[in-house]
Amino acid sequence: MLVVVSDGLERRTAVTGIDADTHHLGLLSWSRFLLASSRTSRDRSGTWDSNAIVYSPGGYPTRHLCIGDDIEHVLTDREGGIWTSYGDEGIHGRHPVSSEGLARWDTDGVQTWGSQGGQQLPALPLGGIGGATEDGVAWLGWFSPEGAFVSRVDPALGETTSYRLPHRDIDGIAVRGTRMLLSHSFRNRPGVELIRLELVDDVWVITSQEQLRLREPVTRRCVQGRDGVLWIRGGDTWARIEV
Repeated sequence: MLVVVSDGLERRTAVTGIDADTHHLGLLSWSRFLLASSRTSRDRSGTWDSNAIVYSPGGYPTRHLCIGDDIEHVLTDREGGIWTSYGDEGIHGRHPVSSEGLARWDTDGVQTWGSQGGQQLPALPLGGIGGATEDGVAWLGWFSPEGAFVSRVDPALGETTSYRLPHRDIDGIAVRGTRMLLSHSFRNRPGVELIRLELVDDVWVITSQEQLRLREPVTRRCVQGRDGVLWIRGGDTWARIEV
């Protein structure tokens, strides 16, 4: 069941095809949505199994995709783009796209952007640490032996700009213009650390830090940033924090 709350109104949509391995939810254009699993495998012919499903507004599967292995984070933008970052098993595994660390897909399962083996980044990512979309632009957090970074990717202009992050232990990012909000949750605990930053002379500078306490512990992979808002889920409750 997908529950959408907008302007105080609640809409429930019955959804088929959800199993225990479904970890990621993303909203797509034209009221569609995406559900994805973190892992995939190959069959005897060498073909990678699908691990993501595009659903119609009515909750029916319309397309099955394979969007890489060992997915850490899934983000979606207003243009229907699907952004993914991968863990170390994916990056050092056999899936050709996961080895890039970061990627973008369309809803046909075609890769539309990649880091080209880290050539567009200061270093090759070792894992994703959250991300956000802002209109058609993505902000992808990742870490490497050289430290933690966030990369701003604009697919329309073909531009990628990377900045160092002052923290690696984060699980959520939201951005609005020159302001950023980072979150760090504690496993099996309801406390969340929020870190606010400002972009000054191409450097992200911490301006404040605060603590947020939810009713229940934060659910893994349920922290999403979109258009200047950070959404954090603890149990059955979503918290909405403005940048």
